Amino acid sequence: MHRPPTAEAELAAELATVRPALGPRFAAELPGARAAVLTRLWRALAHEPLPWIERREPGREGLALRLTDGRRLHGPLADPYATAAYVTAVRLDGAAGGGVVYDDPARLMTDLAVPHGGGLAAELAHSVASLALSRAGQGPHSKEWPAHDWEWEQRVVDGHPYHPNCRSRPGFSVAEQLAYGPEHRPPSVRLGLLPVPREECLVAGEWPGELRDGERLLIPVHPWQAAHVLKRTCEEGLAAHPLMSLRTLAVPDGPQVKTALSARLTSSVRDISVGSVVSSAALSAFAETLAARTDGLLHMTRTWGAATADSPDLAAVLRESPAVYAGPGEHVVPVAALATTELPASPAWLAEFARLALSVGLRLLELGVALEAHGQNLLVVLSASGAPLRLVYRDLADIRVSPARLAHHGLPLRTLPELPERILTDDVSALRRKLFGSLVAGALASTAGSGEALGAALEAAVREVPRTADLTALCEEPLPVKALTLMRLSPGVAGDQWAELPGPLRAP
Repeated sequence: MHRPPTAEAELAAELATVRPALGPRFAAELPGARAAVLTRLWRALAHEPLPWIERREPGREGLALRLTDGRRLHGPLADPYATAAYVTAVRLDGAAGGGVVYDDPARLMTDLAVPHGGGLAAELAHSVASLALSRAGQGPHSKEWPAHDWEWEQRVVDGHPYHPNCRSRPGFSVAEQLAYGPEHRPPSVRLGLLPVPREECLVAGEWPGELRDGERLLIPVHPWQAAHVLKRTCEEGLAAHPLMSLRTLAVPDGPQVKTALSARLTSSVRDISVGSVVSSAALSAFAETLAARTDGLLHMTRTWGAATADSPDLAAVLRESPAVYAGPGEHVVPVAALATTELPASPAWLAEFARLALSVGLRLLELGVALEAHGQNLLVVLSASGAPLRLVYRDLADIRVSPARLAHHGLPLRTLPELPERILTDDVSALRRKLFGSLVAGALASTAGSGEALGAALEAAVREVPRTADLTALCEEPLPVKALTLMRLSPGVAGDQWAELPGPLRAP
């Protein structure tokens, strides 16, 4: 039977034309990329509330998953906080016996034949192929720390530490991945500038004079967006360096520019909603109020201006660089990039970092603000010797704010800039999910790299963190985390869905 070419074969064929010298290295990286994606998928199968898994049976030989149709899936015991690729194969047994071993996550998802599994299988195939490509061009990191903030961002090669779609980039050719992907370290990406009459634009904050042409605004456009979505030719404008989010780029000695990029990367389509442009100035002002309540332990990057031509496909946000919060000899490092250093190998350092992150996160939660503090949004200011000093947070679009808690602490909403309705909630579970799922199960867990290391760091840290009801919940209850795979298998369900992971510690 004729089978269509796989994502791996298609990428290899493109690579042979675009950059043939990378071909052998790409092929060599494929087994490791399959294991990395399979490990992330196995974490989801072991812990997310997937409706076609009837029960989970841990044993001395590993973990068995009994499916509702009678089949059984066997693999190793799953550490939900591990970042190493430790799952190289799983075995699927039929209801009547006999089994098949899978080392390819896309083939496994195809043969599971669950609702909407075919679409996820295609995304997993893209993720494997793109991850192998991302790894293919990598050399060893220099022992010298980067001199520029964007160089830290480009050290993160594998993408999301727990999402099976960690490197899924459907719609991007090999040439486009090499040209725009931060992990490929392109010399720069040239953002287009699309002139739009001022009266056709919605603007928040201050739009700079250098991005104006008389009565027209010059809106920065990602070249992929210009070619594939807008289908427009833009004047070449800003030379910038791509950051971890791909759509956000750093202009040397200037702002970080968040562009619309209407492509699905991991879970979301990366455009910029009109609502987020409208609320950007209010959120930026609110952030300054928050930062003032943290005794200098947290900085919030300010939004200078945002503009949209009344479309999520044509918009941009100008944000100050986190690097402005570094003092002499200090470094501002995205938490996701900490794993590229030797710092997390020290239990004492990891505990001190966890203490800082929990102190700030729980202080804001007590005030009424839950940050989406994952490894991309959260940065740490390190001393010249590597000690964690302060935190920097960027991108307020997905925080949650409790009006009741704010008022209790003397910050009623009537005294604050107008905040968007969608981020307001007094639901304690929603607030804790937002912070704990991103900060503890995301930023801290991926930095620690395992449940054992995370638990030890948290156990040391919580002794020095002020006691609150939120801290007790963190210590005593299961840890909430977004059910990333369930969400990809539930196209008709709006909003986030959640799983509960075994708590990495208990209250002392």
